[in-house]
Amino acid sequence: MPSGLAALLDDVAAIAKMAAASVDDVSAAAGRAGVKAAGVVVDDAAVTPGYAMGFSPRRELPIIGKIAIGSLRNKFLILLPGALLISAFAPWALTPLLMMGGAYLCFEASEKIWEKLAGHDHGETAPDELALSSVEQEKKMVGSAIRTDLILSAEITAIALADLAERPLATQAAALAVVGLLITVAVYGAVALIVKMDDIGLHLAQRRLASTRALGRGLVRAMPMVLAGLATIGTGAMLWVGGGILVHGLHEYHLDLVPGLIESLGHAAGQVPFIGPVTGWLATATASALVGLVTGGVIVAILHFIPRGKHAAH
Repeated sequence: MPSGLAALLDDVAAIAKMAAASVDDVSAAAGRAGVKAAGVVVDDAAVTPGYAMGFSPRRELPIIGKIAIGSLRNKFLILLPGALLISAFAPWALTPLLMMGGAYLCFEASEKIWEKLAGHDHGETAPDELALSSVEQEKKMVGSAIRTDLILSAEITAIALADLAERPLATQAAALAVVGLLITVAVYGAVALIVKMDDIGLHLAQRRLASTRALGRGLVRAMPMVLAGLATIGTGAMLWVGGGILVHGLHEYHLDLVPGLIESLGHAAGQVPFIGPVTGWLATATASALVGLVTGGVIVAILHFIPRGKHAAH
């Protein structure tokens, strides 16, 4: 009996070690995959606050909560099973899917830049939206936000999956689940804080202490600049990530002219004393963003100007 108990304890200890190693493997894989998707995460956090604007303060957090639940449904009921099916049965499809998603990010960022330069104002409420009740308008905005999240979450999932391609299927599933959950909590927690920051500022501005009131007024004044800054960062992140995905895809298909030029540029910029890693990364990221801007600009031109030209011809 004692020897049998000792053997059982040894087996339990071995299983525990294997489980701990598996958890460590999943954690490490999830961490690396999450870092690769950081650029899209920044854009997700920058885009979402706009969907809660214009509603009463008491509805802002419930709206963010609804979008977050929809985001979890997107990730766990649609994207995670789809990613695992692709990984198991069509791994060859991952690179073209990534490149399609990267091209979409480049298009979306380039279109935002074009609209800004052309002075198009999409913040005005359309006449049909004015006729909607607040409940209907909230439902419409939540649905729109969840659809946008599906696109961004698909790109996050594809980027993470590309970094997990050599892992066992169970590790891929666990790591993608961890990445999806942590990113959702981080993004929508940050969004909730951003959306309520002006309310926090108003609350502080009503306190007795002069320094607290000054802090509150400063928060209220700063929020428009913070939101504008987030939008700019999000646009830049989309160009950087989308262009980087396209460059990586070209390399995968052995079309190395552009990837080779960017690699050489990054290597040359990385030779700067003391700050070489920073300048090297900046050069590579900027070059990838330029690739994204050119690609997105071409797509914007095709979608906006060619149909308009045909219409004008008729």
